[in-house]
Amino acid sequence: MQQNIAAPPSELRADCSRCFGLCCVALPFTASADFATDKAAGEPCGNLREDFRCGIHSQLRQKGFTGCTVYDCLGAGQKVSQVTFGGRDWRSVSREDARRMFEVFPVVRQLHELLRYLTEALTLPAARPVHADVRALLAETERLTLLTADELAELDVPAHRQRVNVLLLRASELTRAGAGRRKERRGADLIGARLKGADLRRANLRGAYLIAADLTGADLRGADLIGADLRDADLTDADLTGAFFLTQPQVNAARGSDGTKLPSSVSRPGHWTAGP
Repeated sequence: MQQNIAAPPSELRADCSRCFGLCCVALPFTASADFATDKAAGEPCGNLREDFRCGIHSQLRQKGFTGCTVYDCLGAGQKVSQVTFGGRDWRSVSREDARRMFEVFPVVRQLHELLRYLTEALTLPAARPVHADVRALLAETERLTLLTADELAELDVPAHRQRVNVLLLRASELTRAGAGRRKERRGADLIGARLKGADLRRANLRGAYLIAADLTGADLRGADLIGADLRDADLTDADLTGAFFLTQPQVNAARGSDGTKLPSSVSRPGHWTAGP
């Protein structure tokens, strides 16, 4: 249960210095608790500067753009900017090429998410029986990220995701196997649930809705958290040691404290408080 989950490689982490602000242009958002204004897909955010940097990056939460602080392209931005389009930015290409750039960015982001999970599966010792298959699918997924823009636009990502998911499910089962009853909470509606101090060791929380759930002091060691919605979940003093398939955007969307124990695959968000 105490497996050491390494941080994802640098190519699976956002590097805004090598991107042309694609997430600030390609993606739409609606005025809400997460965004102060509306923005259509393909329309540059009003906070985007000429150098493709955010003009209010250090004040996003104060300015009403919390949604930006919990987003991570997982390296897709620099892949599309520097590889797919060879370092040409959306301001310098034709309108059609810019439209295609914005179209394929979410596709590559999905592929990078799969790369992130597959890479982590190789760090799970108990999942060794499927490591050979994981490596093969990892190589295939990386190859897909290198397709041309036109090929990426036509790619059947859901079909590929399904193939990956079969392996990730098996890796999860192998990793969570062991003494004690494992809790099955896959896709469970746990919105606002009172789970303070709950024993969720080796739990299957894949795709669970944990929005605003009270997980204060909960034991989540060795839990599968792939796709779990942790928006505004309270992880104060919770123990997520060895929890796997947990991404930085999930952690960024939650609340926590200095007492929250996290796997090494993610970093402690700067906006978390020290707690009482």
